[in-house]
Amino acid sequence: MQTECSARQYEFEGFDGRQVVADFAGGDMTSNAGALLLGTVDGGLGLIRRFAACFSDRRNLRYVEHQLETMIGQRVFALALGYEDVNDHDELRKDPTFAVLARKLAPVLRKDCEALAGKSTLNRLELAKQASKYHKITVDPRKVEPLFVDLFVEAHARAPKRIVIDLDATDIPLHGHQEGRFFHGYYDVHCYLPLYIFCGKHLLAAKMRRSNIDASAGTVAEIARIVNHIRKRWAKTQIILRADSGFARDELMAWCETNRVEFLFGLARNARLVTEIEAELAVAATACRETGKPARRFKDFMWTTLDSWSRRRRVVGKAEHTLQGSNPRFVVTSLARSEHAARPLYEKLYCARGEAENRIGEQFELFADRASAATMAANQLRLWFSAMASTLVATLRRVGLKHTQLANAAVHTIRLKLFKLGAQVRRSVRRIHFAIASGCPNKTEFEMAFLHLNRAFAKT
Repeated sequence: MQTECSARQYEFEGFDGRQVVADFAGGDMTSNAGALLLGTVDGGLGLIRRFAACFSDRRNLRYVEHQLETMIGQRVFALALGYEDVNDHDELRKDPTFAVLARKLAPVLRKDCEALAGKSTLNRLELAKQASKYHKITVDPRKVEPLFVDLFVEAHARAPKRIVIDLDATDIPLHGHQEGRFFHGYYDVHCYLPLYIFCGKHLLAAKMRRSNIDASAGTVAEIARIVNHIRKRWAKTQIILRADSGFARDELMAWCETNRVEFLFGLARNARLVTEIEAELAVAATACRETGKPARRFKDFMWTTLDSWSRRRRVVGKAEHTLQGSNPRFVVTSLARSEHAARPLYEKLYCARGEAENRIGEQFELFADRASAATMAANQLRLWFSAMASTLVATLRRVGLKHTQLANAAVHTIRLKLFKLGAQVRRSVRRIHFAIASGCPNKTEFEMAFLHLNRAFAKT
């Protein structure tokens, strides 16, 4: 209902013979109307419901105003919309868009509170520990981790012939005394070292880790879990692992060779490797001097380390010379020469690994680097909240925004152009009407997303 028309008016300097006045009689308003599209995505995936099923709630439900699924939805949708802090929810709980996304318009048990949870309630959710007198909501990692793989598999109508799984580690700087805090020499900061696993634009795992470990630590267990899960549905799909030199470890490569998984990893250069491609480097240097342009040659050879590898493996060396000097690079792979020649193997397949770094950047746009809680468990939960928000936005982009100018847009761009839409909200007994501005510049993208999402999820 709109407020009374007698609201106080504020008169500003007029022009062109017109008065300029303002008041607070606009009724319910929202600046997040575009997020209704995220509600459609969630309805199609059942993401919030399935994520909530990974938690245990030991509260006495007879006295619970804010249900677990509602609180989790609030947190995930808020991250997608750019609200990183639980403090924001003291205002967001009054936003009609969030009320619609949470499917709750009014309090059920307590008439003296808002329909949605505030910062204190959500803070208890985020900082959940082992079940105790004061912490009665807990999350089971064994249920959360397979959910990402399930969502990935369900996104395909049929089993693909080949998938490429990217592994990468990054740093989350820490500025307090969090559990598991260590100094990392490469990043030159106290940090966590989370492991991210992607397949294209699909997130398969987000694992919070201490930083006093090798980048590949725990990777075999994670990959074994993901590969086994995928093969239950796609037994004949070829799986290729791809990563930088931080993952070129004998344990991981040997596991791949034993389990019919191909790999393509960067290989840190050393004097022995550079010696192996000396002739190619000389040819590239000559070509660079003659043309004034960078030149590169490739060499394919079998190679092993002095003591850390259990067998000889195929290595491709890129002998490149630029105007700045020599730039040799190497990769190690299990892929056969007959199917993957050296140059396209490096330039087309390996170099595409950079897309995984873009995906990690998107996680940070959804505040995955917020690790200010005291415990590793709480920071892992925050990482999963961001990962779920990432899944919602990525699905919207992949399904709803295909063939639009936002088909490859960054999260920040989608948030600004599509989610942050002002609207007047009118409620009646049978209807909640969001009246979005007529001059909205991205009206076409909104309409296309609405049509594509409803068509894609019509059978779900």
